[in-house]
Amino acid sequence: MKLTQGAFSFLPDLTDAQVTKQIQYALNKSWAISIEYTDDPHPRNSYWEMWGLPLFDVKDPAAILFEINMARKAKPNYYLKIACFDNTRGIESCVLSFIVQRPSYEPGFKMTRQEVKGRQLVYTLESYSVDAKPEGERY
Repeated sequence: MKLTQGAFSFLPDLTDAQVTKQIQYALNKSWAISIEYTDDPHPRNSYWEMWGLPLFDVKDPAAILFEINMARKAKPNYYLKIACFDNTRGIESCVLSFIVQRPSYEPGFKMTRQEVKGRQLVYTLESYSVDAKPEGERY
């Protein structure tokens, strides 16, 4: 199952050349860029680990791609994403994010259905990877 989070998630994985063009687009907009990673890609897990510090003053897409490649080497079986932040209104808000690396195997999610008070049905989305192994050992 291919995880679909962020921009471009329904397209084939981006090449480094395409990633570089997206980084250049973000830099042209004066957005700050950060690289994040996780082994728990649950849709409600919005707090991924940050790779290094945000790249506020970096203006060269090659330098950011270098950091992405360093993260790929250090975290080969993790999800990596780029997050771009716009602070033009004084608020750091994410305006673009997309996945740049996936683990070789994506176990997917299961939906659990529960009947609660009043015969109401409640659905919960759970990650198979979280059920199988503890954090840091999932992939």
